[in-house]
Amino acid sequence: MIKAIALLKCKAGLSRAAFIDYYEQRHVPLILKLQPQICGYRRNFIDLAGAFIYPGATAPDFDVITELWFADRAAYDAAMAVATSPAVAEQIANDEENFLDRSKTRMFVVEEHISSL
Repeated sequence: MIKAIALLKCKAGLSRAAFIDYYEQRHVPLILKLQPQICGYRRNFIDLAGAFIYPGATAPDFDVITELWFADRAAYDAAMAVATSPAVAEQIANDEENFLDRSKTRMFVVEEHISSL
């Protein structure tokens, strides 16, 4: 399995509730339609009311941590090729403009380690 994590920022002026609603009801179905290589998709909306931020540390500049799983590196590479193709990239960008501050978007491929409890 390959996992990617995206840090995404809500568009200015959009409420948290509207942000979550748009992401869940509009964006998720679009992404799943356009990128069938995704085999797992999780959104973790941060709640600063329950956060611990060390004094002096920079506040987070993102509102959701998105996790995407792919069967293997080939599936990830295929998904990225689809996402960056002009027609699909335009659809994704047009949709993201409705709810994201795209200038803050970051995505990383990560090596996940899970501890047994």
